[in-house]
Amino acid sequence: MSHDNLVEVRDLSVDFACGEECVHAVDKVSFDIRRGETLALVGESGSGKSVTANSILRLLPYPTASHPSGSVRYAGLDLLKAPERKLRGIRGNRIAMVFQEPMTSLNPLHTVEKQIGEVLALHKGLQGQAARTRILELLDLVGIPDPATRLKAYPHELSGGQRQRVMIAMALANEPELLIADEPTTALDVTVQLKILDLLGELQARLGMALLLITHDLNLVRRIAHRVCVMQQGRIVEQADCEQLFQAPQHPYTRELLGAEPSGAPAANPPGAELLSVQDLRVWFPIKKGVFRRTVDHIKAVDGIDFSLPRGHTLGIVGESGSGKSTLGLAILRLIDSRGAIRFEGNALDTLNQAEVRPLRREMQVVFQDPYGSLSPRLSVGQIVGEGLEIHGICDEREQQQQRIIDALLEVGLDPETRHRYPHEFSGGQRQRIAIARALVLKPALILLDEPTSALDRSVQRQVVDLLRQLQAKYNLSYLFISHDLAVVKALSHQLMVIRQGKVVEQGPAEAIFAAPKHPYTQQLLEAAFMVPAATSQA
Repeated sequence: MSHDNLVEVRDLSVDFACGEECVHAVDKVSFDIRRGETLALVGESGSGKSVTANSILRLLPYPTASHPSGSVRYAGLDLLKAPERKLRGIRGNRIAMVFQEPMTSLNPLHTVEKQIGEVLALHKGLQGQAARTRILELLDLVGIPDPATRLKAYPHELSGGQRQRVMIAMALANEPELLIADEPTTALDVTVQLKILDLLGELQARLGMALLLITHDLNLVRRIAHRVCVMQQGRIVEQADCEQLFQAPQHPYTRELLGAEPSGAPAANPPGAELLSVQDLRVWFPIKKGVFRRTVDHIKAVDGIDFSLPRGHTLGIVGESGSGKSTLGLAILRLIDSRGAIRFEGNALDTLNQAEVRPLRREMQVVFQDPYGSLSPRLSVGQIVGEGLEIHGICDEREQQQQRIIDALLEVGLDPETRHRYPHEFSGGQRQRIAIARALVLKPALILLDEPTSALDRSVQRQVVDLLRQLQAKYNLSYLFISHDLAVVKALSHQLMVIRQGKVVEQGPAEAIFAAPKHPYTQQLLEAAFMVPAATSQA
């Protein structure tokens, strides 16, 4: 091994046995991880990034998984052939890992202190007060405020960013030489993403560790990485220094990834008559205490919001998790109780009961964030798309109903024959197209889009954004577009509303706000969303 290289991966292949078939997930991948550098492994979902990373510590489901070829050398030892006892001494000690979803990676039954303490006890033998002192140091190191009060906290009592910081604290407990971060910021808001990225950069500089970053977010790569490996269908198609790769990508797939950022202007529909208006909308959740459960205060999830939306236009609603975006959407659709005036197509929704609102629901449809969880696995695509037609009594004849379903699938770019298949047979982008077809089949005037692209790769995001723009231009649809991804919001929205802690902090034409944000919170969101390079000079 070269002295500069901490880990050398050579001709690594990974196969998965699926019954009598064999899936070739990784095909003869080779790369080096140098001491103290950040190497980014990028590519779309299914390209083999995480499988490659998990192979380093042999975390794959063996014997279903196997390595027909390759080696992973660390400190002169081939980790693929190392005895399990030796490997246990390296995992979490010399090489540590931060996983994508901290809520599922942390044990919900154990406190923060116990989970970090377990790592220290296993590898360092620290117990009692010595362990507690070290845990407090680690929590302070990763920026957990007032760490002493968090020792007895459980994962569900922490925010997404705090849970990810706890995961990083666990990974850093034994000062590893290599930290593998697998999509460490995917589930986080843009401002929290920026803080986690800066934290990783600071810790890397302080501890001198190497970082292997697994991601499909090229904004993130450009900010923190020194070198980049681009993966496609299990192979590395390009390796280069970060600056060189972004300035002069060589492989067509790399150029495709770099060009996949959602872009362009919103649909050029002239504003029509007012479709939806909201005045002084409030959603307050009572806080009850005592034996008699008296209301002592309220959580003001939505607190006095006003706006109007014309036909054919999109209102982008942005803010961090917990700001009240989704609660606002649910209140507008009358799916939760609220106070304040809601007018839709001249109807005062706030004065109607649920039975009276129901006929109007065909005009107000919704597309949810998770394209898998929002589709019933027991129904075929045709049944899912046609469900609304049956509920609202549209198209009594089966032939007419089938034609409406076929037309809706064609509109979203899906083969009509897919109506006989089930959601698990489709990719994430295809499932989201099915969800859009389900909304579109009723020919609504308004579609609420609640984070519809956050679970998708950038290239698939761009396809969905283009599709939504085309449908809006063709049918003069109005969208309420809820998201924390400002690149997507910018490509779709005519108007923009920025929400923080249930209140509107800035509102107006989207183009004007993106060009010159006035409120400090909006400026902070935009800075975090459109990250500038910050790491290429660290190596």
